[in-house]
Amino acid sequence: MSSTFRTIFGAIMVPLFLFIALGIMFYMFKLLNVDVERILTIVIALSPIWLPYTLFYVTYNMWMWSVREKFKFENGRSTLRIKLPQEVLKSPEAMESILAQIFNPNGPDNLMQSYLDGKHPLVSSLEIASIGGEVRFYANVPTKKVKNALESQLYAQYPGIEVTEELIDYTAEVQWNPKKWDLLSFHIVKKSKSSEDDVLPIKTYIDFGLDRQPKEELKFEPMSPLIEHLGSAKPHERIWIQILMTPHAKKSFKTGSLSKVDTWESLAKKKIDSLMGRDKLGLGAEETESRPVLTMGERDTIAAIERNVSKYAYSVGIRAMYITEVGKFNADMIGPILRSFGQYDMLGRASLGPLWRTDFNYNFFQDFTGERKRRAKKNELEYYKARYYNIGDQKSKLDRERIMSIEEIATIYHIPGTSVITPSLSRVENTRREAPANLPIGNFR
Repeated sequence: MSSTFRTIFGAIMVPLFLFIALGIMFYMFKLLNVDVERILTIVIALSPIWLPYTLFYVTYNMWMWSVREKFKFENGRSTLRIKLPQEVLKSPEAMESILAQIFNPNGPDNLMQSYLDGKHPLVSSLEIASIGGEVRFYANVPTKKVKNALESQLYAQYPGIEVTEELIDYTAEVQWNPKKWDLLSFHIVKKSKSSEDDVLPIKTYIDFGLDRQPKEELKFEPMSPLIEHLGSAKPHERIWIQILMTPHAKKSFKTGSLSKVDTWESLAKKKIDSLMGRDKLGLGAEETESRPVLTMGERDTIAAIERNVSKYAYSVGIRAMYITEVGKFNADMIGPILRSFGQYDMLGRASLGPLWRTDFNYNFFQDFTGERKRRAKKNELEYYKARYYNIGDQKSKLDRERIMSIEEIATIYHIPGTSVITPSLSRVENTRREAPANLPIGNFR
């Protein structure tokens, strides 16, 4: 009912305010003895020039939103539950390979596909959920473009894994009801001063030494602190974490963008030039005696940047949500979630930090009645279910999506090895294998 009221109110008040504004403008012209008729004549005479441009900029965003929503609807969404195998002997590089295989920017071949069909990169979501302490792995992906590829790659990389499609999404259990549920939501983002800092990688599985395939008992599993904490949730608590990924690709008029935006390779070049002093001293790429001497840390950072941008990348938004019954909110459950992401920080490179979306610094002044907080909680819950990421602060854009390579994403989300023995982390009980090829066939008496 409230949404209907807002729609009717907006449909009435917008033309009304426009009519009042025009009335005030003409009244001021009259007081200043301005010849309004002559001005209107000139404006109308020039309308074939300015009117098409005005209508284009007014309607462009709405049109692109509508055709892209149509494209998303036609592709559908599927929620896949991933049941872990008994043995995982592979490093996170296996998940990196999967993310590379499902990378699908959906680049339009022509303007019709872009502006009529709405073809554009679709969002995939990697998720971990604790349902009363039971830790589950999920993936919510486009049905037509990604689902089959993701399933086949999971089976190929992790023998013994089991992937099933959920008929009802697990988030449907929690409906917005402030009398029953209380929640807190925050976003995990790369801390960066500018978009150039997106190319600085976090601490990845290569930095942890997992690419060298150590023995299972010697492996350091970066996901274990988070999984262990999720397993400690009480029956009345829910902890949801989602990693929303949109394939990172060039933007141009052909892809439905009014401005041209290159991929992050150009940002990497600027960052490397800054680290090497090329931008200040005007030095070229060749070695010279006047070039500043780089420290070992700076050399490692440049090598990590070049390795990072050489791989497929996604625009990533990470959302974490703690949900509990009203009156049973436990603030101590938040800290371990934040600290589990803190282990990916690397001094001199990049770090991950939270941005609160359902709380304010000064509640007494910013949200005296509490209505803004309730509205924010409702929106975050609906955004999580819709797998939608929005920028809360349009001015600073501190919580904008960050570009991350598949190496970084695979470090944060992968199928954990058997070194993680959390009791609430269920695995497939029996490993399914193919029947022997030499089994006898026929009827026997």
